[in-house]
Amino acid sequence: MLEGINSEAILARALSAGGDFADIYYEDNAFTSVVCEDGKVERVLAAADRGIGIRVISGFSTAYAYTNQLSEESLLALAETVSRGVRGGVPHGGFNLGDREIGAGFPVRIPADQVELAEKVALVTRADRAARGFDKRIRQVMAVYRDAQVKSQSVNSLGEFREENSTATVFMVQVVAQDGKVTQTGYEPVGAARGLELFDDASPEDLALKAAARGVMMLGARQSPAGRLPVVLSSEAGGTMVHEAIGHGLEADLVQAGTSVYRGRIGEKVASELITVIDDATIPHGRGSFSFDGEGTPAQRTVLVEDGILKGYMYDRLSAMKDGCASTGNGRRESYRVRPIVRMTNTLIAPGQSDPAGIVGSVANGLFVRRMGGGQVNTVNGDFVFEVSEGYLIENGVVGEPVRGATLAGNGPEVLKNITMVGNDLGFGIGTCGKDGQGVPVSDAQPTLLISGITVGGKG
Repeated sequence: MLEGINSEAILARALSAGGDFADIYYEDNAFTSVVCEDGKVERVLAAADRGIGIRVISGFSTAYAYTNQLSEESLLALAETVSRGVRGGVPHGGFNLGDREIGAGFPVRIPADQVELAEKVALVTRADRAARGFDKRIRQVMAVYRDAQVKSQSVNSLGEFREENSTATVFMVQVVAQDGKVTQTGYEPVGAARGLELFDDASPEDLALKAAARGVMMLGARQSPAGRLPVVLSSEAGGTMVHEAIGHGLEADLVQAGTSVYRGRIGEKVASELITVIDDATIPHGRGSFSFDGEGTPAQRTVLVEDGILKGYMYDRLSAMKDGCASTGNGRRESYRVRPIVRMTNTLIAPGQSDPAGIVGSVANGLFVRRMGGGQVNTVNGDFVFEVSEGYLIENGVVGEPVRGATLAGNGPEVLKNITMVGNDLGFGIGTCGKDGQGVPVSDAQPTLLISGITVGGKG
C-alpha cells in the first residue's frame, strides 16, 4: 500500500507546521472470531479492516489521526489535519525514503485463510461437547476461537520503511462447575504467532477437558488458610506476577508520569539477586512476538532487571525522546485507529538453578499456586492483590489437598526481594494486556519460584 503512494509528500504535509518526527502507519487486518456459549454458536464473525494513521511528534506532544479512506488525496488532507495539531519547530523539506525492509516473521504451516469457516466453528463445538461430557456438574461452557492475519507497514521522517506480515491464533475454554451452593470455574487458553497448527500439541477436546477437570476438582477444595505463608508459584502459573508486579512499572511512560514505584531506581536493587527480568519480542512464535513494533522499530530482547539490579525501562519513540535514548521496540498499538504507546511483549523471569521438586520439598507448610487468576496492582507504590484460581496446601514438603478462595497480597519490590529459590524450568501463559483502552497480545513466563513469605487471604 504505502509503496504505491507518495509517502514523502504526505510526511512533508504532516510536518508543514513544524514538528520533530512524523510517521505513517498502514494496517490490513483479516480476522475471524467464533464464540460458542451454553451449547450454541452465539457469534461468528469473519471480516477485514484496513486503514492508515498519521502521527506528528512535536517536543513531547503528539497529534494523531486515522482514516480508512486510502486515496492519496484523502491522506494528504489527513496529514494537513494532523499538522494543525502541532506548533513550533521548522517545517521540513524533502525526505529520502529508504528501501522497504520486510520482517522475516515466523513460518506458518496452516494459514487461517486456507481453513474453511465451518472447520473453525467445529473447533468450538467440539470443545463444548467435550467439556459438557466430562461431568454432570459442568453447568456452563464457553469456547472461543480467534485468528488474525495482519499486514502492517510504517514509513517515517527518518526515512525508515518497514513491513511485516503476521499471523496469530487464540483458543480458550472456560467452564462453570456447580455442586449445591459451591460454584467454581476452570479456564484453559492457548495462543501463539501460528496458524491452526496451534492445535498440534493440544486439541480443542484436550483444552476443554483440562478446563472442566480444573473446575470440578476445585468444587471439593477446602477454604484457603489465611496469614503470612511461604508460597511456591508453579511455572504453570504463567507469569502473572512478573507482568503485574513489576512489568507495568517498568514501562517508561508510567515512569515518566511519576506513577511507577521504579522511577529513579536504575542501578538499585529491586529484587532478589536470583531474579533477572527480560522483555523479549524475538521469541519464535511468541504470543507477543513480532519483527517490528507498531512504530517500525525492530523487535529486541531487553534485560530490565539483572541479578536483582534494575537496568532499564521499556521505551517507545516518544518516551525515548523524552529520556534522550533509543526505543526498545515496545511501541505497540491495538490497530491503526490508535496511537502507539509503551507495552510489554513476552515478559519473563529467567530460569535459575533449583529443581522444582526440591523447591516444594523445602517448604514445611505453605501454599502451592498452580494457576493465577485476575488481580489489581498500584504501579505508584507497587502494592498488588492477585486471585489464586488453582492452589494447594504444602504439608511437610508435599503438595496436598486443593484450596479455594485464596488471594496473594503484597508489594512488588518487597515480594521480588523475598524470592529465595528459582527453578530451572520455565512456563508461559498468554493474555491480552489492556492499557489506555488498548488491548495487545502478550505472553508472560516464569520458572517455579519460592516466596519466603507473602500475605495469603482466605477463610480457612
